[in-house]
Amino acid sequence: MAGSATSAPKSALVGVLPLIGKRIGSALLTLLLVSAVVFAISGLLPGDAAQETLGQSATPEQVAALRHEMGLDRPALTRYVDWLGGILQGDPGQSLVANMPVREVISERLPNSLMLAGFTALVSVPLALAIGVASAINRGGRLDRVLNVMTLSAVAVPEFLVATLGVLVFSVKLLWLPSIALVSEEASLWDTVRSCALPVLSLSVVVIAQMARMTRAAVADQLDRPYVEMARLKGVPFRRLVLFHVLPNAVGPIVNAVALSLSYLLGGAIIVETIFNFPGLASLMVNAVTSRDMPLLQACAMIFCAIYLALVLLADVVAILANPRLRAQ
Repeated sequence: MAGSATSAPKSALVGVLPLIGKRIGSALLTLLLVSAVVFAISGLLPGDAAQETLGQSATPEQVAALRHEMGLDRPALTRYVDWLGGILQGDPGQSLVANMPVREVISERLPNSLMLAGFTALVSVPLALAIGVASAINRGGRLDRVLNVMTLSAVAVPEFLVATLGVLVFSVKLLWLPSIALVSEEASLWDTVRSCALPVLSLSVVVIAQMARMTRAAVADQLDRPYVEMARLKGVPFRRLVLFHVLPNAVGPIVNAVALSLSYLLGGAIIVETIFNFPGLASLMVNAVTSRDMPLLQACAMIFCAIYLALVLLADVVAILANPRLRAQ
């Protein structure tokens, strides 16, 4: 009996592996298609790194010579194949402006972006889940209406407005927080937290609102299921019903809500990092667009897409493991 009981979870996990493998294969195929789109769209930008480096006063001969030196005069398909091969080998190429490997340029900024995303997730996920669950439990009540108004208002407010108001209140009026995010290895933990406070606040407002609304929808959907009504008729306490029945069944949709909301950081970080001069990957991508540094721009775009697909893939895997019906499929 004990052997059969322990073998059941193993057999269920083995049965899930092909489905997870299909999700991973689909994500890799999507990433391949995204690489072609990123390369094609970046090639449509007017001008190139040679023209931006030499300036408007350069002669056509000088621009042509520098384009040949940078390899920009090669056919687009040849450049794409070489670039994709380098990406697969972990070498995204050479920065045309910084004249150094793109990998080294990104390695200086990526930890800062991951730190900002980590701080934002640490603040936003618990608050959003608490707001969403509280709103779903009190559907139609005063608390639900207040929270709905707050989350709808927060979703409607753009990040740059939140960032601007945060600077005016906490930096200009109260003098509590710095208006420019200075991050360095020598800074203490407290200084790093103070520098990241306003960027995290600007990103968290919209992320919390979106995640809370999706969490509310997931929990409310479970509360409308017949098993909840049956449990209530049997006298199961409501708190126990929510904690041990509703929330476990809503894990899949809630994880999807968390993943989609955190993926929003990829777009919102571009605006926030630019406003606060935060040395992250998003602001590096903006600089790459300005200087037409295509290898750097393409590498940053691929990292953002890979992170987004990884979050969605993680949410799919958790939903499959948490939902017996998906495992049966």
